[in-house]
Amino acid sequence: MKRLWAWVGLLALVLAALGQKAPGLEALLVRVLLREVELGEEVRLALPTGEVALRGQAEGVVVEGRLLPSWAVEGPYFALEKRPYRGGLVARVEGGRLLLVNVLPLEDYLLGVLPAEMPASFPEEALKAQAVLARTFAVRRLNPLAPYDLCATEACQVYLGLSAETPRHERAVRATEGRVLSYAGQVASALYHADSGGMTAGSEEVFQKALPYLRPRPDPYAKGPKSVWQQAVRPEEAARALRALGYAPRGDDPPQVLEKSLSGRAWRVRLLGVEVRGPEAQRLLRLMGLPSAMAEFQGWLALGRGAGHGVGLSQWGAKGMAERGYGYREILGHYFPGTLLSPLEVAAR
Repeated sequence: MKRLWAWVGLLALVLAALGQKAPGLEALLVRVLLREVELGEEVRLALPTGEVALRGQAEGVVVEGRLLPSWAVEGPYFALEKRPYRGGLVARVEGGRLLLVNVLPLEDYLLGVLPAEMPASFPEEALKAQAVLARTFAVRRLNPLAPYDLCATEACQVYLGLSAETPRHERAVRATEGRVLSYAGQVASALYHADSGGMTAGSEEVFQKALPYLRPRPDPYAKGPKSVWQQAVRPEEAARALRALGYAPRGDDPPQVLEKSLSGRAWRVRLLGVEVRGPEAQRLLRLMGLPSAMAEFQGWLALGRGAGHGVGLSQWGAKGMAERGYGYREILGHYFPGTLLSPLEVAAR
């Protein structure tokens, strides 16, 4: 993975300028966007040395009255809006906004991700599988040309920082330390969702690119609270969803699924006089507020199964497999056939 090594090289130069040693992959750093702040808005940080006030303006960052091109604090921890985080923080102005970016070791970052993505009550082997995927997802997103690598929301992986950490989640991270999923010598696309509804989706159904290890897979182990559901849809919600995709409603007919994908998800949908096909049809259903695109309609009532986009690991499926005695390697092998569990330094070359 060439851009990972480019990032390590760039990081070495930055740290050298700061008088620090460059880390090896075992101490790989990630940059997580915590907040984007309007210029002029004051932000207060709690540091080990005390509280600091800063704000962004067009020329840079104003810290305690001093104007700087950017501003950084090394850590070992800080608090933003009363939420503590490991590592340091970089504040810089980009695109007309002040970016607050948490910089910390990859493994420490995972300690704040895992509790947000999988409950501590899930079996240990399911937590280990999730730890590998969260690590793989993060490494694949490293980008030295961008102002940050990851965000802290569902648009990337939810990251809640130090206060969310638990001993069970930490054990899962430490037990899989430095391990990622790889395919053909490259870091794999480590996608996951809540509940497959009994069948995972092919990657092309949602992300338009067919990957050989992200194919529709039977998933009899997923038995979550959204494995079977029903939900009423209001016509105005459907109209808003169509407009969000660039379509103008032209009728008043309720939704109909005219064609399904190989995994049983909506592939061709007609509603309000408009027909939508392919990945857009699945996105339309999710924009309508439905838990998944594995749905049928009876008028304006949706009857469906599963929760999330359906690609990759099903978290409730992983729970079910772990409860039946499968280890995390077997869980990952089921949802990502053909991939390998590799040391990070091997997968990244």
